[in-house]
Amino acid sequence: MVEVKNLTKRYGKTTAVDNISFSVENGEVLGFLGPNGAGKSTTMNIITGYISSSSGTVTVDGDEILRDPKAVKKKIGYLPEIPPLYVDMTVRKYLEFMFDLKKVKLPKAEHIDEVMRLVKITDVSERLIKNLSKGYRQRVGFAQALLGNPPVLILDEPTVGLDPKQIIEIRKLIRSLGKKHTVIFSSHVLSEVSATCDRIIVISNGKIVADAKTEELSSSISGDEKLSLDIEGSQSTVLNALKVIPGVLKIRKTRDIGENVSRYIVEYKTETDIRRSVFKAMAAADCVILDMQSGNETLEESFLKLVSEDQTKEV
Repeated sequence: MVEVKNLTKRYGKTTAVDNISFSVENGEVLGFLGPNGAGKSTTMNIITGYISSSSGTVTVDGDEILRDPKAVKKKIGYLPEIPPLYVDMTVRKYLEFMFDLKKVKLPKAEHIDEVMRLVKITDVSERLIKNLSKGYRQRVGFAQALLGNPPVLILDEPTVGLDPKQIIEIRKLIRSLGKKHTVIFSSHVLSEVSATCDRIIVISNGKIVADAKTEELSSSISGDEKLSLDIEGSQSTVLNALKVIPGVLKIRKTRDIGENVSRYIVEYKTETDIRRSVFKAMAAADCVILDMQSGNETLEESFLKLVSEDQTKEV
């Protein structure tokens, strides 16, 4: 487990990371989301021991980074935004070099072959890295991070500059790695985080402004759930039937979408699930539900709301 407590990093009068705390459980894929300059990379660099904090602690499986940096670094595989590759080496020679540099104790040839198979670079193992595409170079970077089978992987903007096909492949790779490793994955691209991570931490101006499961982020911001309903029936009948359902907070008709068919947004308490009650109420009122789906804010809307609110507080 990774545990960050009261972490702060200052550069002169500028505070890059402002007293943040969070933990990541074993086997969890955590998305660290925020706009450029929010403090994501600084936090990653502190966790990996690349830079020191001004105050606060980082603990990885019981070892604290400042007290025992070597022990922590052995438990972390790190892929920075620009992979640290020696481009005049072949893929295999580079991984052999990194294997020796990290002082990995596993059987050398077998372990390197295993890592290359995992990230699907076996077919380019004898090619010079400088002749590889950016997507393959990123995979080589993943391979070096995996040497030694570290329990924790730190991935800083791993899909920057990749084409759509390569991005999809890297997403799948990260998800598969999450089965055996704890993964912290930073990005400013919302679609990457939502498609890849179990949980999202949103950081803005060096502060954590949200921490929730991916599917719960929108509702955690708004404070309630929303249900979008397309219902055939008179407006008064629909409203009278919906408003008596336990947990319903507010109902509003947004527009007419057909003959005697209207769209309604129903807001309800987060701790309840009103879908079955809505179905039964509409059936009893002889009103037909043509469509029912979550009406919560999109992840993009939630993210913009969080960041704009935090910037307003700073002003």
